[in-house]
Amino acid sequence: MTAPLQRRGPRPLLLHLTLAMLRSSASRAASLNWKHAWPSSNEAIAAALREALEAGAAGTFPGAVWQETLAQDAALIEGIAAYRRHPWTRDLPDPPAVWQEGGSRLLDYGGEGPLVLFVPSLVNRAYVLDLAPGHSMLRWLAGQSVHPLLLDWGWPGEAERRFTLTDYVAGRLERAMAAAGPGTVLAGYCMGGTLAVAAAQRRPDLVRALALLAAPWDFHAPDPSVAIQAAEMLPLVEPALAFNDTLPVDLLQVLFALLDPWGVADKYRSFARQDPASDRARLFVALEDWLNDGVPLAAPVARECLAGWYGANAPARGEWRIAGLPVDPGALRLPCFVAAPARDRIVPPESARPLAGLIAGATLVEPAAGHIGMAAGHGAERVLWRPFREWVAGL
Repeated sequence: MTAPLQRRGPRPLLLHLTLAMLRSSASRAASLNWKHAWPSSNEAIAAALREALEAGAAGTFPGAVWQETLAQDAALIEGIAAYRRHPWTRDLPDPPAVWQEGGSRLLDYGGEGPLVLFVPSLVNRAYVLDLAPGHSMLRWLAGQSVHPLLLDWGWPGEAERRFTLTDYVAGRLERAMAAAGPGTVLAGYCMGGTLAVAAAQRRPDLVRALALLAAPWDFHAPDPSVAIQAAEMLPLVEPALAFNDTLPVDLLQVLFALLDPWGVADKYRSFARQDPASDRARLFVALEDWLNDGVPLAAPVARECLAGWYGANAPARGEWRIAGLPVDPGALRLPCFVAAPARDRIVPPESARPLAGLIAGATLVEPAAGHIGMAAGHGAERVLWRPFREWVAGL
């Protein structure tokens, strides 16, 4: 008996199905006039077309395109269905909260050793750092002479929907840091790292050292057009911001899809070929569940990020301000650990790496992993967890 579908993702489903349909339709239409091999974003399609061309089957070339796109579309549907009926569910209980304000909590993972306060992004759930057994950076560190704390921003309520980045940094984050106490290592992941730079500059009395894990800084690197394209979406999403006081999760997912329009379809086709009982399949489901379990972004913050960060590249230009004061990584005088994953498509290494040059004496590591794989993937312990623990131990 086939298991029932129990998930909504990938979100927004209509967008990803439409992108796949458009690529297939465009390939079929254009194949009628193709005479030579062409560059493709999909290696499987390109290989099938090269095979037909090399065989001299000019008359069957459109047929080869038709058959390959049909196979690709069928694999996509099969992969989505396999994901949506997979039985895995996350059942890790949250550790106790030692501080709370609004919807935000400071979770204590225990452990003997230096306190490390982890600050995640505002647009994804904090539990990516505590994803599943064997894939929890925080639980691993707690058993390795480190005492991790996790700031779970929570769902933006009525008050948070009016928050600016200043409210988050100079308000909620600083109060969480005060609750943790002086001498804490501040570790920011993704957008949380960008916020952590500002917080460490404002409150050096509370921060012993700073870790920046795939934290974007130069938003126009390596290709300004990608960031500007995201910024140009602001007028299109403004009605949703005005109506909801937030940027809804599905619209956030659309913006992420702009970074890699074909990536979601490709990974679901790959998932269709995996053994559902394998560790690899379970990790895929865990990560996709997290990606589809997003958090809306307060409207003022969405406007600041799209216009200021992506459009004007304010952080890299020295023009980003918190509470009226410029955020300057060069002003920091504390040990710093910068991780710039080499295969990161969300925060390209060219965007994260400049922080290592701006902060005197920073330690730079470039894990051979992607944005999420570095934190929770199969090789995360080797490429990030252990180097980070060794750096903390050497402070």
